[in-house]
Amino acid sequence: MQYIRAHVLICTGTGCTAAGAKKVAAALQKELAQKGLDNEIKIVETGCHGLCEAGPLIIVYPEGTFYAGVQAEDVPELVDSHLYKGRIVQRLLYKEPGTHESIPSYSDLSFYKKQMRMVLANCGYINPEVIEEYVANGGYEALVKVLTGMSPAAVIAEIKKSGLRGRGGGGFPTGMKWGFTHKAAGAKKYVVCNADEGDPGAFMDRSVLEGDPHRVIEGMAICGYAIGADEGYVYVRAEYPLAIKRLKIAIKQASDIGFLGANIFGSNFNFHLKIKEGAGAFVCGEETALLASIEGKRGMPRPRPPFPAVSGLWGKPTNINNVETYANVPQIITKGAAWYAGIGTDKSKGTKVFALTGRINHTGLAEVPMGISMREIIFDIGGGIPGGKKFKAVQIGGPSGGCLPEQLLDLPIDYDSLIQAGAMMGSGGLVVMDETTCMVDLAKFFLAFTQAESCGKCTPCREGTKRMLEILTRITEGNGNDGDIALLEDMARNIKSTALCGLGQTAPNPVLSTLRYFRSEYEAHIYDKRCPAGACTALTNFTITELCKGCGL
Repeated sequence: MQYIRAHVLICTGTGCTAAGAKKVAAALQKELAQKGLDNEIKIVETGCHGLCEAGPLIIVYPEGTFYAGVQAEDVPELVDSHLYKGRIVQRLLYKEPGTHESIPSYSDLSFYKKQMRMVLANCGYINPEVIEEYVANGGYEALVKVLTGMSPAAVIAEIKKSGLRGRGGGGFPTGMKWGFTHKAAGAKKYVVCNADEGDPGAFMDRSVLEGDPHRVIEGMAICGYAIGADEGYVYVRAEYPLAIKRLKIAIKQASDIGFLGANIFGSNFNFHLKIKEGAGAFVCGEETALLASIEGKRGMPRPRPPFPAVSGLWGKPTNINNVETYANVPQIITKGAAWYAGIGTDKSKGTKVFALTGRINHTGLAEVPMGISMREIIFDIGGGIPGGKKFKAVQIGGPSGGCLPEQLLDLPIDYDSLIQAGAMMGSGGLVVMDETTCMVDLAKFFLAFTQAESCGKCTPCREGTKRMLEILTRITEGNGNDGDIALLEDMARNIKSTALCGLGQTAPNPVLSTLRYFRSEYEAHIYDKRCPAGACTALTNFTITELCKGCGL
């Protein structure tokens, strides 16, 4: 039996790969072979560790030494000093922002201390292209459990008791949705996974598919058994080539072993899984538009009812959840609904994965228990604001969400609290802004995105967002008029109440939330012709004072 004395885990998710992780892995393999260490030290190419801003990342086990920003030229020293002589390479250790303290162990990083990694439990630890590594960590035990000892009704009841709510944005109870599809009439039913993830700054679903695709496959298969479906689709945007590649590998491996296909575990349950690559239309994140796209039609929403649970893909009952929702299912089955329901808050159970971006020291993925405060996420996990700048606001929920100010930093993160504050959980995008961010310009940015992504089917969204964007553009260019704020609010309320789908209904949220908490900035732009943040160039004036040194600029 081969003796492996050390495992070198190197992140080869999209972020780290872009920073040179594949070159580092190749250099490691070459250097280990030259020193005759390749038989006792194993390189494991994993998915995302979460701390994306510090990549490429390497963890050396069993000691858990955490190296950051490793490049191919660092490999000879790393192999010779650490893997050959047992001496940690101090200069490559991760350094905490602000203190610049070297952190030798993965478990000591502030970024991970308040996290609860359930959906991301395997991401960064296993090779997602090797099914045996998933199985060795308890993979497919949940599928075995439901197929050999639970009825479909019992599975649905367990998901209901867990309190799991959809992680795609709306937060609809997952067990209730499964129950609707289970009860719907029809011999043919479908399971669909929404991996479209079009929000700016969001990459949660992509990272799960890249780092642990079998967890999603297992969750979908359990759903298929529960609702009576024998076929499923993963709708994933074509801009995610690595996620698609690893998902294809995982589906083939699961099919070859017998975890997918016909008569799984001798249970008479059949389940086949296919991938549909989307062309990158944000509106296809809306479930009826997504179904139209799978059918080969233009991705445009349709009125509901009928809901997909009754008439979905090709008119058949269809259950749709997103990647993170399905990824929660295996642990709920293996550990029990009571265990899962014990995490989070009364009405928001479990954990939530957030993509931390913007003006924050630790950009990356963080999975936290529901109910944690925004302050803990941004300052304890995210490491605070870089450059000594002051925190100003956070946009949560992507273009469909809202902008929350400093006075709401202690707001608990759960579905209901965010809705009351004028935001929403969304899929989990979290963009942090400092004092240099203009809130009017920010609202314009998000509205420009949703306006460009509107399918154009309904007039409120197609025309209303365009008119709102014109007003915001005028304001940021110094041409705002008295009455613009009232007009924006009136149009926003009308669009929210009359648009056909979720894209249009939530498009005004960034405008409404910034007006709610940062109205004075709108007034400064309109009446004082001044941008308080100094970000709108049309409203920026330069004055020569006695301090001028005569540089000529």
